[in-house]
This record gives sequence, C-alpha cells and structure tokens, in this order.
Amino acid sequence: MNIGDFFQNMGFMQISWEQAVMLLVSFFLLYLAIHKKYEPLLLLPIAFGMLLTNLPGADMFHGDLWASFVQPFLEDGETPNPGYHNYGAILKEGGLLDVLYIGVKAGVYPCLIFIGVGAMTDFGPLIANPKSLLLGAAAQIGIFVTFLCANAMGFSPAEAGSIGIIGGADGPTSIFLTSKLAPALLGPIAIAAYSYMALVPVIQPPIMRALTTKKERAIKMGQLRPVSKTEKIVFPVIITAIVALILPDAAPLIGCLMLGNLMKECGVVDRLSKTAQNELMNIVVIFLGLSVGATATGASFLNWQTIMILSMGIVAFGLGSAGGVLLAKFMNLFLKEKINPLIGSAGVSAVPMAARVSQTVGQEENPSNFLLMHAMGPNVAGVIGSAVAAGVLLTMLG
Repeated sequence: MNIGDFFQNMGFMQISWEQAVMLLVSFFLLYLAIHKKYEPLLLLPIAFGMLLTNLPGADMFHGDLWASFVQPFLEDGETPNPGYHNYGAILKEGGLLDVLYIGVKAGVYPCLIFIGVGAMTDFGPLIANPKSLLLGAAAQIGIFVTFLCANAMGFSPAEAGSIGIIGGADGPTSIFLTSKLAPALLGPIAIAAYSYMALVPVIQPPIMRALTTKKERAIKMGQLRPVSKTEKIVFPVIITAIVALILPDAAPLIGCLMLGNLMKECGVVDRLSKTAQNELMNIVVIFLGLSVGATATGASFLNWQTIMILSMGIVAFGLGSAGGVLLAKFMNLFLKEKINPLIGSAGVSAVPMAARVSQTVGQEENPSNFLLMHAMGPNVAGVIGSAVAAGVLLTMLG
C-alpha cells in the first residue's frame, strides 16, 4: 500500500455528511451526560456507541445485517430465505457492536437490568398503601393515548406501540419492547426515553401545578403503616404469579424485577443481591448503552420520523404525569383521608426522581410536608405498570 492508498483509506476521506452530523450529536449527548449529568450511567455509553457506529470504515455495526435478520427457529424441514441472516451469520460477519447487540435483540439486557432494579427497589410504600397501585396504573394512560395518536399519524401499530411506551419513563422497558416490535426505531426511542427521564424535574412541575390548587398541593398525609418482612417476601412471588398468568408476555420483565426484589428482601442471598445491584447492573448497562447507541446511524436517525418520535414521546410522558394527578384528585372525592395529588405524578417509572419531584413541589406550598415515602408507592407501582403495559402491547402487536 502506497502513501496515496493510505490517505484514501482514512476515515476523513470516507465520512459522509450524515455521519458527521451524527458524530456531532454524539458529542452533544456526551456533554449532557458528563457536564449536565443527564442520566449519565446510560446516556454516556449510548452516546459513545453512537460515536463508534458512525466512524467511517470502523465496521463495528452493520445495519444491513440486522435489516435482513430472521429468527433462527425454523420448523422441521424449513430452510431460511436466501439473503436473510441469523445469529450465526451475525457472529461470522458482524463487528463488535453487532455481537453486543444480540443481547438487545434477544431481550437479555433489559431483563438483566430489571433484576438489578428489583434488587434496589423497596416495595414497602406500595404494600403499605395499595391505592398507590391505581395511581401507577393511571400514569400509563400516556402510553396508550400516544399509541393511538401515533397510529393515526401513519406509524404502523408496532411502531406506534414502541413510541407510546416512552410515556412509561422506563428505559429498559422501552428498549425491550422496541427491540421486539420496531428495532429500526430503537436508537431514537431509547434516546427519547432516557432524555425525558433525565428531564423529569423540568417537565413535571409545570404539569403538576397546572392541575392542582395550592390547597391540594399542601395536603399532608399520615405516616405509612409498618410493613412486615413476610409481606415483603410474599409480594414479589404473588405479583409474578398473577401477572404472568394473566399476561404471559410480561413475564420476562416482571419475573426478573421480582426475582431481584425477592433476593433483596429474603435476606438469605445477600451476595447475589449485592451482585445484582452493583457488578451485574454496571456490566449490563455498559453493553446495553453501547449496543443501543450503535443503532443510531445517520440513515435511521436523521429524518422527520425521529423528530415526530421525540415530539410524541414528550407528549406521552406529559400525559402519564397528568393521568396520575387527575386520578388522585378523583379518588379524593370519595376518600376520608385525602391523597395529595402531587404523588400521582410519580406514577411514571422514573425511580426515584419522580418521587423526589413530588416531594419538592409539595414542600414549596407546605415546608412541613413530607411526601417522599408516599410518592414512592406510585413510583414503584409505575415500574410494574410500565412492564405490564409493554406486555399488553406485545400481546396485541407482536
């Protein structure tokens, strides 16, 4: 190879305008993750995966392999269509990020993250106040309203379902569902989901104030009853059995979430619980972020469809926040012990940030008001609710 060929093979000589733009986007997301601290644990690897996939000539991710991907499970005597790829072809022909993306495509990474989430979650406030489950369910209204709107705007039902799940404010659930229904949209949907999760303190307070009065925001709630260890151990087992029997497609997410929680609460597998909370969680987050970021190529990201996804995502998130607040106001018409409607906005699955926002806005009206533990009930209920909503959409559209 002479010096001329060397220069021709440099990435600078091969870069397209789309790749250049995506590199700038990745730099901006790295800035948000590092300087602004917007969901840095996942936004940073996503942004760096976006950088790697858009480096010309690096050949780390091949969208064409996944565009013609077919599941390798065939009936007896059936042969795959020519030109289609399966996991064997990906391992043989793919790059580093193609191999890591198998964990997303197979739904492994989101489920492993849910084990870690479960191991870090305390369902005590939800068990102590079961009404919180209704508030968490009401916050999922943004998912289904946005699904209908996106479908009416021309997106396919599968794409509309993947866009709607952004309203749950649950990154792993959004990735899990989108990888099954609309993998071509994975990049923009994942970035939208995690960006809006990071912007909870900016998005939610205006909605909360607009839907409540000063008197409602100042409502003080009594102390939650103590929850026994037995209740905390039985809860994940019962929830797994009930949800999986009603909605089998939700079993992977709910089962992994409750497995992690059971390991935490039972007290006999502390090593496993700590591993799930730390080492396992951290390793999977790196792999998930890099492989999700790899899907954000110029061809898949730089189009009007992405702008529509980002726009509808924030609408879904806003509707979810409003749904919990409005249901709490409705419930107060019948309850002797009133609920502070601000805790309803915590029904989205941004744990524990949404609960902290409820606490902050409540203390603005009444400095002696402590809503954090009350808001954690709807907040952890939202984690369950978003997983159930994903199961419903997967059952309907998968």
